[in-house]
Amino acid sequence: MNLKDYVSEVPNWPKDGVSFKDITTIMDSGEAYKYATDQIVDFAREKEADVIVGPEARGFIIGCPVAYSMGIGFAPVRKDGKLPREVIKYEYDLEYGSNILTMHKDAIKPGQRVLITDDLLATGGTIVATIKLIEELGGIVVGIAFLIELKYLNGMEKLMDYDTISLISYDS
Repeated sequence: MNLKDYVSEVPNWPKDGVSFKDITTIMDSGEAYKYATDQIVDFAREKEADVIVGPEARGFIIGCPVAYSMGIGFAPVRKDGKLPREVIKYEYDLEYGSNILTMHKDAIKPGQRVLITDDLLATGGTIVATIKLIEELGGIVVGIAFLIELKYLNGMEKLMDYDTISLISYDS
């Protein structure tokens, strides 16, 4: 199945010059969503993942059905102030400003094999922050799975030490 056929491109959104890749049209198709999920489940099984982690909010959309299919847990990574119990935090720089991601302090046990899921790899900042949180808790990142990779933004360069898959790639 060519998943690219199920991605809607929205020109000039959220701002002029951006061609937004909308994954809701993958989710609208039960066949495409199942196919994409199954591809990531196969990767997670190959990596012998113990737990799935995804950054909000689209990482939840990708990771939760993978965790469910495998019968393993899912741990969310959220923006500061969104998780109710004790958290660890990681602050990282954006093009203009910074962001803070958090994770429950007990979400990952030392030595757990973790697969990270997200909808899209752009510059890689969110995924690097997610990796830092997992590794601070003693987790082992065994793989990272994306629906879409925007190759022209070179985010994969930040992830060279990790096994990754992208189901769809855009070169420009």
